[in-house]
Amino acid sequence: MLTHASQKPVLVGVGVVHQRHDDPRQALEPIQLMLAAIRAAAKDAGNTEMLSRIDVISVPRGMWSYSNPAGWLAETLGAYPKTVLGEIGVLQQTLIGDACNRIAGGEAEIVVVAGGEAKYRQLRASILGAEVDELMTGDEPDELLQPDAELWSPIEAAAGLGMPVGYYALMESALRAKLGESVEGNQSILAELYARFSAVAVRNEDAWDRQPYSAKDIMSGDGNNRMLAFPYTKRHNSQWNVDQASALIFCSEKVAQSLGLDQAKWVYPLASTESNHMVNTAQRADIAACPGARIAAKAALEHAGLGVDDMDFLELYSCFPSAVRSFAHELDVPLSRELTVTGGMPFGGGPLNNFVLQATAKLAQCIRAQGSGRGLISSVSGMNTKQGFGLWSAKPEAEFQFVDVSKQVASESEERVLIEPRPGEALVRAITVLFDRGEPQRAVAIVEYGDERSVVSSDQPAVIERVMSEECVGRRITVSSSGQFTFSAAAD
Repeated sequence: MLTHASQKPVLVGVGVVHQRHDDPRQALEPIQLMLAAIRAAAKDAGNTEMLSRIDVISVPRGMWSYSNPAGWLAETLGAYPKTVLGEIGVLQQTLIGDACNRIAGGEAEIVVVAGGEAKYRQLRASILGAEVDELMTGDEPDELLQPDAELWSPIEAAAGLGMPVGYYALMESALRAKLGESVEGNQSILAELYARFSAVAVRNEDAWDRQPYSAKDIMSGDGNNRMLAFPYTKRHNSQWNVDQASALIFCSEKVAQSLGLDQAKWVYPLASTESNHMVNTAQRADIAACPGARIAAKAALEHAGLGVDDMDFLELYSCFPSAVRSFAHELDVPLSRELTVTGGMPFGGGPLNNFVLQATAKLAQCIRAQGSGRGLISSVSGMNTKQGFGLWSAKPEAEFQFVDVSKQVASESEERVLIEPRPGEALVRAITVLFDRGEPQRAVAIVEYGDERSVVSSDQPAVIERVMSEECVGRRITVSSSGQFTFSAAAD
């Protein structure tokens, strides 16, 4: 889309707020945190009166029950915008790209994207047996964005997969084997990577957990850092029990100039790209690969005539280490490079379906501080199912472009047929051990019968121990009629 110079979208205000009350009755609920973040963003932009002129408010769905949070926010702000709600399964980058696209196309002049959670408030209420209410928003949004399909299959679920950590741990095992890492060496790599993320969070005043953690602290699996799915401990896991909210205010250059906003704070979106091609984890021919990340990143960078080495700042989505590592691998970025400006989702805080907003706010602050900086931020939805990128600069180096690369990703993604477990010999393509309250419960493996795939499990202690002590990807197993597996004699 070509835009008139005056219609260039620009990020003019960012707001990030958090609270941490042990008494949940003193805490704001999620929608009130969003309101505070919007007002903080307007103050940051230098003009609070602009809030009455908002044309669109978009909110990504969180773990709350509001039917139209944007409507309540608009009414409270004294605005009359179009309201948008993005359901879980819609990339957070989609709402940001949509905001910029509306401005570039002349459909809107001022757009707000805001989101937030108050899971810590909810957790404290549960611990204390206290009641906390949520406001009722009885109407419906003007636009409801929904994903096209489920993010996992019944066959995966039947083997015991439910929470995302199990899926990402499976991807980790495939990536570990692909890169030739030992089981123990892989654990050290992950611990060292996330210890560096923790160090960034210490410097981030908006981070949820600013306590420094060493690699040993992260890998230990002891005490409060119990194992969730091998090799992932709690400190590898996105921390969603947070009370955090963020808001981004976009407007056209023309409006920004007419409002007298400080140009030194403007950050330009150069590109927003995304892949919405959906493939279940077990059906991906290369479980370690992420073609959507490679293609979406390339589309964003090539549009602006830039490379990843031209980026001053990176924020790779960090719900689990395999997301970070697969994106870094696809972008050909070494893990030794700084891959976060927030400290990542375990330490910076991972409010469900809102982290990309708060990370974009932090990225904007970093670009402003440098004066001429550029940054690239990634977005993930589902089990690394969808991928998106936002490319940002202190200068309008290129016309903003929104690109959906889903068709190209589909054409370059090789898939396998997923079947019910079948008795007989199979080849392990990915494997993990799921834990419950710190105790190993079952091994789960994605296996291959020729060109077909399935997902099987085992609760045998000897199998579980073997999965956690030696590389089992590439080994042959024997599947029973019940879908349980043991290692084949040929694997020994």
